[in-house]
Formats: sequence, C-alpha cells, structure tokens
Amino acid sequence: MGTTGRTAHREPWNKGKTVGKKAPFKLKDMWALRVRLQMEGRRRELALFNLGIDSKLRGCGLVALKVRDAGHGDQM
Repeated sequence: MGTTGRTAHREPWNKGKTVGKKAPFKLKDMWALRVRLQMEGRRRELALFNLGIDSKLRGCGLVALKVRDAGHGDQM
C-alpha cells in the first residue's frame, strides 16, 4: 500500500474574507434589526440582541449567559 505522493491542495476557509475586528453597527442598522425582529415576532432573538447591545457583550459571552445571570433584583 504505497502512497502516490500527491497531496490535495486545500484553500483556507477564510480566503478573501476580512479577518480581525469588524466595524460596529451603525445606529440605523441596529434599529432596522430591532424592527425586523419585532415584525417577525422573534422575541427571544430580540431580547438577546437588546441585551447584547445594552451590555456590550460579545457573542460568546452572550451565549454563555444563564437566565439567573440576567435576572432582576437580588435573587442570587
């Protein structure tokens, strides 16, 4: 069982894409997203979007939140 010596050339998944820090949302883009989520009745996504914008959390921090972390008052 010998190898032929040929290796397949694989292109990087991010070739031609912008890498690094992305520009922040513009105010009109944030409102457009909010309105669209409201019109579609997607309450969960709207709540997560608002929480992320208001708290300036990144996506990984926002996804890791538990309900008790975002609770109201001193119920810990």
